[in-house]
Amino acid sequence: MKIRLISAYIFLISFVTIVFSTTAYGATEPPGISLTINGGGSPTSTANSLQVLLLITVIAIAPTILVMMTGFTRIIIVLSFVRNAIGLQQTPPNQVLVGLALFLTLFIMTPIINKISTDAYTPFTQGKITQEQAIDTALKPLREFMLKQTNNTDINLFLDIGKRATPQSLDDVSTEVIIPAFITSELRRAFIIGFIIFLPFLIIDMVVASTLMSMGMIMLPPVMISLPFKIMLFVLVDGWGLIIKTLVTSFN
Repeated sequence: MKIRLISAYIFLISFVTIVFSTTAYGATEPPGISLTINGGGSPTSTANSLQVLLLITVIAIAPTILVMMTGFTRIIIVLSFVRNAIGLQQTPPNQVLVGLALFLTLFIMTPIINKISTDAYTPFTQGKITQEQAIDTALKPLREFMLKQTNNTDINLFLDIGKRATPQSLDDVSTEVIIPAFITSELRRAFIIGFIIFLPFLIIDMVVASTLMSMGMIMLPPVMISLPFKIMLFVLVDGWGLIIKTLVTSFN
């Protein structure tokens, strides 16, 4: 799958390069794009063409899948809480936080990705199972992951909103109910972790503000004094290591 993704990206880069090259050399008309599926007289060729279209579609919706069906939401929210709790507005920058969240998500989801590749993608590319069977098989580990992170109250909430019958077991819960329930649970858990992270830094702000008030330094902003102490505390306790360990171990 990685080879196919790399090939798709190379194709996109080559296409953009050709477009800009043509424009740079003074082409009178912009190049046109046409999409044609030629079966070549065999069902295999048609299936391969449809697989390419399916791959391009998956690449287009990959960010949504990443955010909605993995641990990315919890990780990026907690990292944002950490930055705000310390009092640093742009450090680390958003690109660093998103990159760290992406790699942590990949680290957490690697067993599930490997299972999907072994049970669904590889048999599908070898022609052992159909596309429908591959999709159903790929959804099973994702559903299992999301159900482990989802509270039953959130599942019941969306069952009530959708006016659906109570399922006999979690396996009977539809995927369109599991996904929003999973996101709701992730938001709640991320805010709980963020609240716990805020407490020690809030105490430092209160101590510094009370000290400055007692000394009569009303015009001096407490944040200017408390910021170095919060950074020092965070570094001394190995804050980033603790945060990352907490995030990884918080996933069941």
